[in-house]
Amino acid sequence: MTVAPPAPAAAARATRRRNLLLTIALAVATAVVAVVAVGIGPVAIPPDVVARIIAGEIGLGPAQASSTSDHSIVWMIRVPRVLLGLFVGAALAVAGVVIQALVRNPLADPYLLGISSGASTGAAASILFGIGGSLGAIALTGSAFVGALAAIVLVLSIARIGGRLITSRLVFAGIAVGFALTALTNFLVFAGQTRDGARAVMFWMLGSLAQARWASVPLLVVLVVAAFVIFLVWARRFDALAIGDDTALALGTHPTRFRAAAALVVSIAVAAAVAVSGLIGFVGLVVPHIARRLVGGRHSILLPVSALIGAVLLVAADALARVAFAPRELPLGIVTALIGTPLLIALVRRTITR
Repeated sequence: MTVAPPAPAAAARATRRRNLLLTIALAVATAVVAVVAVGIGPVAIPPDVVARIIAGEIGLGPAQASSTSDHSIVWMIRVPRVLLGLFVGAALAVAGVVIQALVRNPLADPYLLGISSGASTGAAASILFGIGGSLGAIALTGSAFVGALAAIVLVLSIARIGGRLITSRLVFAGIAVGFALTALTNFLVFAGQTRDGARAVMFWMLGSLAQARWASVPLLVVLVVAAFVIFLVWARRFDALAIGDDTALALGTHPTRFRAAAALVVSIAVAAAVAVSGLIGFVGLVVPHIARRLVGGRHSILLPVSALIGAVLLVAADALARVAFAPRELPLGIVTALIGTPLLIALVRRTITR
């Protein structure tokens, strides 16, 4: 006689199966959206042509003639742009999940710790005064990355007083440093006294993937993948920390040391993303809430689902930015705000009515 498994065990298995199927479906959707997005732009290219060109370049099909205009547009311009969109979206979404767990605040996002303000200051210094010019083609990206890392080091230095790093102090330090660096960025724009430079800084601060190049892809991919793997290893610690410091300590996680380590890792990932894309809001705020409604709060599944949703959302938003006012390109930050605001309002209304 076969004994039926306990209801909680059966329910847990059903939940895991559903989450696995959802993750696979999101992965397939990500691949499809990426291929379609490569073909979208002022020059439309059919998905089958895009697929053949990509397959030929990665050795999965016959090589395509590199002299054709379609090949140049797809492989040299749009594929790196879509790849950056995938990893920037994933990085911002995962960073939102992590920061919300670190500060136990559902309204936290990747820019709460002053990272974006530091990146803006570095980018403005590069654009207006040529700082970092020795870096050549990656001067802007490198300067923004250095500025973002300097910002998080400053935040952690201010917040860590008496050997403790508590949530409220970390948040206030991030806000204070963010305001200070925003003021410094505005001063650099004022001091630059060049109209073209000010417009370039403003466009960068509104977010864009228009400057995507193959040279920008490797570092971003390495840093984002490394951070994601680390976060997956730390998934149980995030679960414990989200409940409370006492729970985390009882399970062997020192809250202060873990917050500092996690904040540094997430800042590196966000700095890498912001350095190549500018400031893109709402992804890190809205996506974690959508993912939680789909798979719950366990970080071992919440992190990959958030990464996939963030990647799809940003690539789709970038495709819309390219064609909405063609031949002019709409800043990506405006598109994500227009998409994210109604989603956030809907989530808030549902949360309040429950």
